Amino acid sequence: MSSTTATAGHRRSPRSSRPEDEYLGAGASFGYGFQHVLTMYGGIIAPPLIVGGAAGLSSADQALLVACCLFVGGLATVLQSFGIKFFGSQLPLVQGTSFAGVATMTAIVGGGGGIQAVFGAVMASAVIGFLVAPFFARIIRFFPPVVTGVVITTIGLSLFPVSAQWAQGGAAVAAKGDEHTIFRNVCLAGATLLIIMLLSKVRSAIVSRLSILLGIVLGTLLAFFLGMADFSKVGDGAVFALPQPFAFGPPTFQPAAIISMTIVVLVILTETTADIIAVGEIVGTDVDRKRIANGLRADMGASFISPVFNGFTQSAFAQNVGLVAITGVKSRFVVTAGGVIMLLLGLLPVLGRVVAAAPMPVLGGAGIVLFGTVAASGIRTLGKVKYTGTPNLIIVATSLGIGMLPIVAPTIYAGFPGWFETIFHSGISSAAVAAVVLNILFNEIRLGNPPEGSGSVFTEAPVRYVPIEALEHLQSHLQEGDTVKDGKLLDAEGKEVPVVTASGEVVPAPLTQEIPQVRKDSAED
Repeated sequence: MSSTTATAGHRRSPRSSRPEDEYLGAGASFGYGFQHVLTMYGGIIAPPLIVGGAAGLSSADQALLVACCLFVGGLATVLQSFGIKFFGSQLPLVQGTSFAGVATMTAIVGGGGGIQAVFGAVMASAVIGFLVAPFFARIIRFFPPVVTGVVITTIGLSLFPVSAQWAQGGAAVAAKGDEHTIFRNVCLAGATLLIIMLLSKVRSAIVSRLSILLGIVLGTLLAFFLGMADFSKVGDGAVFALPQPFAFGPPTFQPAAIISMTIVVLVILTETTADIIAVGEIVGTDVDRKRIANGLRADMGASFISPVFNGFTQSAFAQNVGLVAITGVKSRFVVTAGGVIMLLLGLLPVLGRVVAAAPMPVLGGAGIVLFGTVAASGIRTLGKVKYTGTPNLIIVATSLGIGMLPIVAPTIYAGFPGWFETIFHSGISSAAVAAVVLNILFNEIRLGNPPEGSGSVFTEAPVRYVPIEALEHLQSHLQEGDTVKDGKLLDAEGKEVPVVTASGEVVPAPLTQEIPQVRKDSAED
């Protein structure tokens, strides 16, 4: 690609002034690209281990899945960041196996379809996602934060049983119930979790960001010295190998599994759209509907090809969007270099065998943080939702409850038709369907909703007041946006917050003019 010099060592296309088109040179690009790979490495290896374990695959086959997911993630990242006509947002977005589909894929496996049914559902749902990508901007209104927040939270919560099973040493050990073995395994998981927590407190930003990956490495070393890790099979097999297409057999297509994965794909499209917009704001470049559509097509195109090379649904990794903001490195070619590194790692199945040899309890300890981070991201999204004067509280409460049912009671839908059980056995699918339907029912179709201010328990927030005894320590009762005017405490919307006595009587305008200064100092503290 022809280019001109922008700054020392940095080049930019002469026909483009976009900041993401800046080229930093091969050395810097691969250096920063490797940092992107390390940041998302723990997240990209977890899904194949979870799905492979649920499918009952051997350690060697799980290692193959890990290598294939790295390979496909590299392909998807190059397509998304470098881009070709109609495919790729040409933004610094790292792609990888989406966590959103993990619980649904394990439900498909548990339904008797095997991993071939998972691959078939991924391919078919990707085709559907590809077809709706150009029009997604029109239907994204049905996936506001109240919906996506519920789904992302449910994704994290639904994965905690996997972490608990890993911490015990795997499904076989948990089923056997050997208390001594489980005790040792849980202690190892706790030690790994403690290591990650301590690494997160290190002042080095790099060490802190890589705390999960480093925790897995150190936890595995601890397990090795305790005689709880076996690397004897790491040397078995090729060091370098091209991914074998359809290594687990041809995909099978089950309608219920496809419907279930299509629900997940709609959520993934919403997340990727948000990531494209977010990284566009961070980079400081224009993002229009055409660019979003190109990014979504790259997502779905890579997801369709993924099962051919034994991979799963692809999506943008939000943690790498954060890395772009932290480092300030906006070049998309840095992420392209990271994609090339992932491709090369995927051609080294020996690395997959090393990952698959990591003891289950170590992965269980890391999973607590990894899956908890996903749930916390959903909670953060729900924090953006307005609850006062809206029915959003009942939408969140009911959707989360429905999503948790198959997690706390896995056999709850055992008596239902097979297609129904496949779809709703996944807490993610259940929560997504409930959230979308309830959002349409309450927020899109407003007919029959109680009027604002009617006092409905689901639309009204608790009445706010300040006890008169608390005036000396008023700062502990203040909220963001509070002000004092004419002796009255006003909230962010300009409504008066009454001061009441113990008997419930309202005290008129008792505040002094010193209070705003206290509020200011409190906010600064």
